[in-house]
Amino acid sequence: MQPIAQLARNVATAVARFFQALWRRTAPMRASLRSLPTWKRIAVWSGAGVLAVALLVAGAAAVIWPGLPDLDRLTDYNPKQPLRVYTEDGQLLAEYGAERRSYLPLDQIPKQMQQALLAVEDTNFYEHQGVYVPGMMRAFWVNLFSSSRSQGASTITQQLARDLYLTKKKLYTRKFVEILLAFKIESQLSKDKILEVYMNQIYLGQRAYGFEAAAQAYFAKSLKDLTIAETAMLAGLPQSPYRANPITNLKLAQRRQSTVLMRMVDVGMITPEQAQQAREEPVKLRSAQDQRLPWGQYAAEMVRQVVHAQYGEEAYNRGLRVTTTLRMDDQVAAYKALRRTLMDYERRKAWRGPEGDVDLPDGMDGQDQDAAIAQVFTEHPDNDDLRTAVVTQVASNKILASLSDGDDIEIKGEGLRSVQSALAPKAKADLRIQRGSIIRVLRGNPTKEFPKGAWAVTQSPEAEGALVSVEPDSGKILALVGGFDFNRNQFNHATQAWRQPGSSFKPFIYSAAMDSGAGPATLVDDAPISVGDWNPRNSDGNFDGPMTLRQALAKSKNMVTIRVLEQLTPGRGRAWAGKFGIDVDKQPENLTLALGSGSVTPLQMASAYSVFANGGYLLKPLLVTKIVDAQNQVLFQAEPEKLTEDRRAISERNAFITGSLLREVAIRGTAYKASASLKRYDLYGKTGTTNDAVDAWFAGFQRRVATVVWIGYDQPRSLGAGESGGGIALPAWIEYMQVALKGIQPSEIEPPKDGGLVQEQGPYGPDWVYSEFAGDAGWKTIGPMPPPLPASDAASGPATGASGVPPSWWMGGERSGGQ
Repeated sequence: MQPIAQLARNVATAVARFFQALWRRTAPMRASLRSLPTWKRIAVWSGAGVLAVALLVAGAAAVIWPGLPDLDRLTDYNPKQPLRVYTEDGQLLAEYGAERRSYLPLDQIPKQMQQALLAVEDTNFYEHQGVYVPGMMRAFWVNLFSSSRSQGASTITQQLARDLYLTKKKLYTRKFVEILLAFKIESQLSKDKILEVYMNQIYLGQRAYGFEAAAQAYFAKSLKDLTIAETAMLAGLPQSPYRANPITNLKLAQRRQSTVLMRMVDVGMITPEQAQQAREEPVKLRSAQDQRLPWGQYAAEMVRQVVHAQYGEEAYNRGLRVTTTLRMDDQVAAYKALRRTLMDYERRKAWRGPEGDVDLPDGMDGQDQDAAIAQVFTEHPDNDDLRTAVVTQVASNKILASLSDGDDIEIKGEGLRSVQSALAPKAKADLRIQRGSIIRVLRGNPTKEFPKGAWAVTQSPEAEGALVSVEPDSGKILALVGGFDFNRNQFNHATQAWRQPGSSFKPFIYSAAMDSGAGPATLVDDAPISVGDWNPRNSDGNFDGPMTLRQALAKSKNMVTIRVLEQLTPGRGRAWAGKFGIDVDKQPENLTLALGSGSVTPLQMASAYSVFANGGYLLKPLLVTKIVDAQNQVLFQAEPEKLTEDRRAISERNAFITGSLLREVAIRGTAYKASASLKRYDLYGKTGTTNDAVDAWFAGFQRRVATVVWIGYDQPRSLGAGESGGGIALPAWIEYMQVALKGIQPSEIEPPKDGGLVQEQGPYGPDWVYSEFAGDAGWKTIGPMPPPLPASDAASGPATGASGVPPSWWMGGERSGGQ
């Protein structure tokens, strides 16, 4: 079959040759006509002309019709639809593909949208047979006297034929073929089917094909939720989706909207009052940042890679829909919590200078200044709430600046704290803020000194982070954020960053000790240790003498953990960590293991801490639960693993005892802010800070949610003096858990029903221990001990509560800073 364009050219050539031959053959006839009266000659020539045109059209149609394409693309319409990734609760997380399209059958497209489109594009759609002759004649007459040939008068059927089979180039030969195709389409498809395909096929700007996709792209709504004003704005797009795009040209889009509203009034769809009300309705467009769907980009990329590996490039055209285990509220909370933590940390760092500058001479014309400023935002786009601003005026106590949306803001007071020195005329050139400087600004958290809605100068964080949250009883990943901004850095720190866990690794060593003969009340001397050239120290710089394991983990005592591992042996400690899904090959087989000197990923740690939360079961993390195609056929389905004995990693009693130690950390130890901030006491966790604060962690859980936060630099270096897991990672954990724990009732981990545990008197009261390690059978002390305390002092320790957890004064009123 010849391509349509080539066929049209061939027909045009044949027509020209036909008339040349006809002109030569009719020479005698034309000579005889010269003797007739003028009016008769005009009549003969007019009749001949009409006959010739009729014969020409009929002949051309006869030649072209057999070469018209089959309508399989229409009768078996199967449009390209992107790969879409959804949360467990049905919210769109991301989409991949050149064309955004959400196919809707006609009976699911609101009548209001259908009627608005027909009112402005093809009022007589249901009356004509594919071509509206009066409209064509009107357009022909206008075009006859216009060099631009600007009027087309195409029906919806013609537009569909052009969109699927032809070019948009304005040629009469192309128009003729378009008409024939329209007749053919009308002969094989019903009116409703034509309208359905058109409303799902037509391009409407913003990579959106079809009206449902356009409603999402422009308004973040489904068609059924649009107002009259929004419906009219969409209906105005088919004529010129590039020029009338409301995101890039709102004024022209509103003019088209007004035209549509007038037509809707003309056909009786709406009243003039409704039209006027729609014109006055504020336009609430989806922001460019919203269109990026930033909250789940790292998790969505994990899904994309898996689906592409299975289906190849077809994954982006088949309309595959992937359901994940993520929960949108949790995912958004995780995204915001990690970003806020990193930006708060960045505000404590030294000012590095503006991102760049633009030349804004004093006295510059207002329009020229606006144009120069507008160009900045192309190269320095907003990063969600981290906005780009161009400084227009500087004083010692305030800055005036312009934002990408045209708003002018004033920054003063607390908002200038981090850059006060950069406002001085004598500031270093690379640090100085002046007219034309490109800076980042952020609306700060309201405080007494920093009022609500006030702006602050900040800078893009250099540090990175990750937050992973898992449902312990199923392995479902509830939220996953792999970095500050996916567009800046696609490296997924949640799954790809192998970093030292520091003290957040200690619970695995304590768990191994509980299974080997120790108990929470086992005494260990917190005294200096030297192993060859290695002279480790406690992070607080103090050595507090003999203390129980419960005390030692709460205070994150390094010396005690080293002595515990020495008693266990590094080989056994390493193997025990493997039970939690930790990669054994990445853990050293020496005593530095006690301080978390190996390598783990945040996802590994979230899965590992889930073992303590769910009673001892190691479940594989689950992200993708279902994949269906455009016809809703299930291509893949996965069920979460169950808490069955074949998934058991440690005993229930071990999980309970180690969990009780972690609860102590979250209530009265280095992570006491967790329970104090969330005002609940069913929280468990451990801070982690490596040497020189290179990596900062908080790994913790509630019975139903296990969450891990990591903060650090891509190229490992210190986060700074005084920074720690409790100070920088824990705040993000707390902010996220405020959302994740909504509606979850307090639920402490209970002792196992089948026993295996007893309480016996320790140096500071009763505490839990394996029944076989009671009395003299277990490890009452580990390592050398100093001389015992006098009996009167030893007996003065506090009693414990019913659960075996001592009251708050058991720690002597001492709360360690975040370790």
